[in-house]
Amino acid sequence: MDQALLLLNMGGPNNVEEVEIFLRNMFADKNILPMNPYMRRFVANIIISKRLEEVKENYRLLGGKSPLPELTDRLIGKLSKKLDMPIFAAMRYVPPFADRALFACKEKGIEELILFPMYPQYSTTTTLSSIEDIQQRCEEMGYHPKITLIDPYYDDYDYIEASVEKIMEAMEGKNTEEYDLLLSAHGLPMSIIKAGDPYQNHVEGNVSAIKTYLACKGIVFHDIKLVYQSKVGSSAWLEPNLIDVLRNPTHRKVLIYPLAFTIDNSETVFELDIEHREVAEKLKYDDYIVAKCMNDDEKFVDLIVKRVNACTV
Repeated sequence: MDQALLLLNMGGPNNVEEVEIFLRNMFADKNILPMNPYMRRFVANIIISKRLEEVKENYRLLGGKSPLPELTDRLIGKLSKKLDMPIFAAMRYVPPFADRALFACKEKGIEELILFPMYPQYSTTTTLSSIEDIQQRCEEMGYHPKITLIDPYYDDYDYIEASVEKIMEAMEGKNTEEYDLLLSAHGLPMSIIKAGDPYQNHVEGNVSAIKTYLACKGIVFHDIKLVYQSKVGSSAWLEPNLIDVLRNPTHRKVLIYPLAFTIDNSETVFELDIEHREVAEKLKYDDYIVAKCMNDDEKFVDLIVKRVNACTV
C-alpha cells in the first residue's frame, strides 16, 4: 500500500499579511470556539478587531513571519532522508493547507495517509481539529484513503528523553539547583476541559514523566512547576497562569520549557522569549532562560521515524 506522511500543525503566518487569515481561520474553528456559527462569527470579529494590529506588530518583531514554516521544512528535509514516502506539512489555519498535500497524494495514488500531530498531547482544539479538516477536504475532493493517526506521545520514553535534552541544552554551564523549571503548556478554557477534552490529563502526565526522568538521572532543580500560557479573555482557563507566576516570583532564576509545542512559533519566540522576558527584567530576575522546542533535532526526527515505521509493518 502506497503511503504518505502528513505533519499536522496549526501553522504560522508566512508574512504579516497572513496574520488576519490565521486569526480568522482559527476563530472560525468550531473546536476553538464551540458555539453556534452566528455567535462564533460575532465573537471572532470582536476578538480580531481588538487584536489584529497588535498581533501584526508582534510578527514584525519576529522579522515579519512565524519561524514555524521554515523549521517545519527543515524537519521534513531530514525526515525525507530516513523515510521512503512523500512527506507534507498540513497546516490548519495558513498555507500550506491540507488540500495541497491531499491533491498531491490523490494524484500519486496514495492509499494510506499517516497523520503525525505536531502536538504531543491530544486535544479537540488541535489534533481533532486537524483530523476533521483532512476528512472534510478528502470528502470534498472524492478522495478516500485509509487514515492512520499516530497516538499522542507526551509520555513516550524517547520523547521525554529528547525533552530533557532540550532542557539541559538550555542549562549548559549553569547549576540546575539554582533554577526553577517552569514547564509551560498552552492554556485552554475550563469549559473545553469540562466537556471532556483529555488535554489537561495528558499535560499532567507529561510533567510527571519529565520529573521522573530527571530524578532518575539525578538532575535536581530548585523547583519544578507546571504553568499554562496564552490565556485570552476573562473566562476561566487552566491554571496557574504563567504570567501570574512570573509577576509573583518566589525565586528569581527560571528556565521555561515549552511543553506543548514541538516547533518554535510566536508563542515560544515572541510570547515567552520577548514579551514575558520583559516582565522578568522589570521585576529584576537574576536569570530568565527559554529552552528551544524540538524543531529538527535528530532525536525528534528519530521518534517520528520510529512511530511511522511502526505503521508500515
